[in-house]
Amino acid sequence: MPLPPLVEPAGPLTAAERTRYSRHLLVPGIGELGQRRLRNARVLVVGAGGLGSPVLLYLAAAGVGTLGIADDDVVDESNLQRQVVHASDAVGRAKVDSAADAVRRTDPSVTVVTHHLRLDASNALQVLDGYDLVVDGTDTFATRYLVADACTLTGTPLVWGSVLRFDGQVAVFWSDPPAGHGYPAVTYRDVFAHPPAPGEVPSCAEAGVLGAVCGAVGSAMAVEALKLIVGFGDPLLGRVATYDALRARWREVPVRPDPHAHRVTALSDLDATCAVPPTDLGAPTPPGEASERGTVGSRTLTAPELAALLAARARGESDLELLDVREAAEHELVSIPGARLLPLSALRTGGGLTSLDPSRPLVLHCKGGQRSAQALQVLHQHGFTDVRHLQGGILAWIDQVDPSLPRY
Repeated sequence: MPLPPLVEPAGPLTAAERTRYSRHLLVPGIGELGQRRLRNARVLVVGAGGLGSPVLLYLAAAGVGTLGIADDDVVDESNLQRQVVHASDAVGRAKVDSAADAVRRTDPSVTVVTHHLRLDASNALQVLDGYDLVVDGTDTFATRYLVADACTLTGTPLVWGSVLRFDGQVAVFWSDPPAGHGYPAVTYRDVFAHPPAPGEVPSCAEAGVLGAVCGAVGSAMAVEALKLIVGFGDPLLGRVATYDALRARWREVPVRPDPHAHRVTALSDLDATCAVPPTDLGAPTPPGEASERGTVGSRTLTAPELAALLAARARGESDLELLDVREAAEHELVSIPGARLLPLSALRTGGGLTSLDPSRPLVLHCKGGQRSAQALQVLHQHGFTDVRHLQGGILAWIDQVDPSLPRY
């Protein structure tokens, strides 16, 4: 049984609106009344990236009256492969502004509200206030849990999706759905009780994503949003749909409220939970005993510090070895000169350890610092003590040492 419509209808459609949305008016379950509900709807889309792009474009084309866009990022050239709401000339612009322009080009009558900020516990409830529905297309666990918890506290329905490589997931979560329609009050934490351990799940920036998968999953998210607004069909509340692009298969997993799930009573920032794992492995070296490697308790170094060490190596004053623990495809895209590839995935299985000299000082780097911190712990467990990793990874190297290298 469909849930009741989420939004009351706006006034009568104009002649121009009847022409523009005529194909909707012919669809059973939508019709003119449903189109008026869409015109009266206020939807917040969190994340103007790979998933937010098709969501925004299809909701705008569908005639949703007010679209909020929340994102703190700027358009990067590496985004263009999948974030179709942004054009090449938008590189460097705030994503909310670029996406807002695309929405207005799609339907100038849509009201666009931009929130160029990073959502956190201090502002999330204020940003969500006044919206009928939230669509989460973000790619960080800290923001996903924050948005989900805010929706749980406010009773706002949440359409959620995620993608990685060839796979995607879509679901609807709602802590307070209308009673009597057979839909469970399932929230994000009923399915994903706790954030994964740091480094356990790679990001799209680390593992990659087929751009068109964002289109498939984002379109499914837009459909779920339209179903909730108008009140037709069977929403994905109590089910998680999974998409396997390689096998061209959609499957679904039924879910129910977890009586042992974390009870949300207030918002909190999860950055500490999702941060890079600690790397202070052991007691600090006593004063006066610091060597080229620094202290045992200080396992990071900055990009300029690494540049100085590499310059010393070039002069024959150091036998430092620089290891790139990313995957081969990333190394081929961009690398720090003189770095040897030894992926974290290989280190975890013991591969490549015999090629390392325990007496040589080692510096590890990845893209942003998370995987290199993991690799440092692996090496420490195998008895390597003279090891540090690059704070901020190769992105910090590009920003602080060699801006001529391409970002990805």
